[in-house]
Amino acid sequence: MTTLTKPTAQSAQAEKNRVLPGLSSSPHVRSRLTTGQVMYDVILALCPAAVVGVYHHGFHAFMVIAVSILTAVMTEFIFDFVAGRPNTLRDGSAVVTGLLLALCLPASVPLYIPYAGSLFAILVVKCLFGGLGKNFMNPALTGRCFLLISFGSVMTNFAVDGVSAATPLADLAAGKLVDVSSTFLGFQNGVIGGSIAALMLGGLYLWVVGGITFEIPAAALVSFSLFIALFGGQGFDPVFILAHLCGGGIVMGAVFMATDPVTSPVTSTGQLIFGALVGVLSGVFRVLGSAADSVSYAIIISNMATPLIDEFCVPKPYGHRPQSMEPAEEKRPLLPKPALALCVITLVAGVCLSGVYKLTKDTIAEQQMAANLASYQEVCPGAVSFAYDDGVNAAIEALGGDTYGADFGRVTINEAVIGADAAGNAAGCVVSVTSADGYDGNVTLSVGIAADGTVNGIAFTELNETPSMGMLCGEPAFKDQFSGVLTDSFILNKAGGSTADNEIDSVTGASTTSGAVVNAVNAALDFWRTQIKEVG
Repeated sequence: MTTLTKPTAQSAQAEKNRVLPGLSSSPHVRSRLTTGQVMYDVILALCPAAVVGVYHHGFHAFMVIAVSILTAVMTEFIFDFVAGRPNTLRDGSAVVTGLLLALCLPASVPLYIPYAGSLFAILVVKCLFGGLGKNFMNPALTGRCFLLISFGSVMTNFAVDGVSAATPLADLAAGKLVDVSSTFLGFQNGVIGGSIAALMLGGLYLWVVGGITFEIPAAALVSFSLFIALFGGQGFDPVFILAHLCGGGIVMGAVFMATDPVTSPVTSTGQLIFGALVGVLSGVFRVLGSAADSVSYAIIISNMATPLIDEFCVPKPYGHRPQSMEPAEEKRPLLPKPALALCVITLVAGVCLSGVYKLTKDTIAEQQMAANLASYQEVCPGAVSFAYDDGVNAAIEALGGDTYGADFGRVTINEAVIGADAAGNAAGCVVSVTSADGYDGNVTLSVGIAADGTVNGIAFTELNETPSMGMLCGEPAFKDQFSGVLTDSFILNKAGGSTADNEIDSVTGASTTSGAVVNAVNAALDFWRTQIKEVG
């Protein structure tokens, strides 16, 4: 005989809080698809882009992909083992993270780059937050942002078969024409997964099998296109807009990154808002930002807005009663106080920073001109005035901001001036050059060259290298090695103890920066011989 008892308040609450067996964390997909099936569909959808990337960039691109995936898988396996958690490798999410990260990398990066990025993405962004479904930002994108911040110079070195050249976005920023068809197919310099045709093919497959919905990609791409048309400077020029869509990571971000079910809104309305936010922010960073492509940052910022979007876009449940019929309870504020405070602080900070920039922009430009002039006088001491030459300027403009030559790394010629003494006679020239091969970013310097080709000296106008290492290149012990030397080119001696005039001893522990400086000086000498020597 079964005795029926009236449930107490405590037993009712316990029943309410009971966790059902087999219930896992998000993402929760309301279909017959499992998390593993969705992840394996994503892997299959990314395969065309990976194949095109390896075909175009070569075997090293394959190694980057392999190292990235292997690191992601091993990191998750080891963490699960050490933490005593169930093995989660079979859901395929670690492979997706590693593959996505690899496709966002330049093909020429050293193999420690995908290793470091995948390790950070899986361990810090995913595992330490509780695993799949509990990370609030996309792991692959966050790993890429970590690499951009930590290894900026390496992450912007785009090369095919060892030859560096401008990316389509760099050409657009310089006002050049872009071959849209070649960019669409993925046969331009850029990241490994740069084939828009392959990405769209994979995205179409995901949409057909139900892995993604159309709201986020459509809203992101449409809002981005509208922003470029309104504020890009070329109006509603279809070729210009297509070039921006095909260049950079907007398509990959909209189709494969922003649609991550863990970090995006759950409702259709929320997804439209989220996608529009991604597109607008990508457009803002593309048009007004200093970096050529900042889609990663746009998506991460939008990821942080996902809880707020879900807060306002939750649909009414079945059986919802009007508010007048609901029992009296404490009314929840429309906007959570922490979110409101964060929005206000961000708004105020943004307005203040924008105002400071507007107020100081002209002053900064004047100070930069003064710094340039001071560096010119330092390396051309006999000159009391400097002037431009029309022929030399035309030669620099013809370069279009591209890398100068094939023997100097990523060096560009900024400008060249002719120095004159008090009597108006030529006192030499100064060539301003920038190398993008510095360890922590660009290295810009002025090279003073006498009428016979002797290097008077060098002076830095931009040097932001590691303290006590790369920054030592700005000290006289390194700089003075170039002064008073007549040579066609300099040679970097990493071992030290040079005896020849044209040999430059590397700064200990800063061979990368030292090499960038030597290449920059050699490029300036080559430009002097080919373009300025006859001018005087």
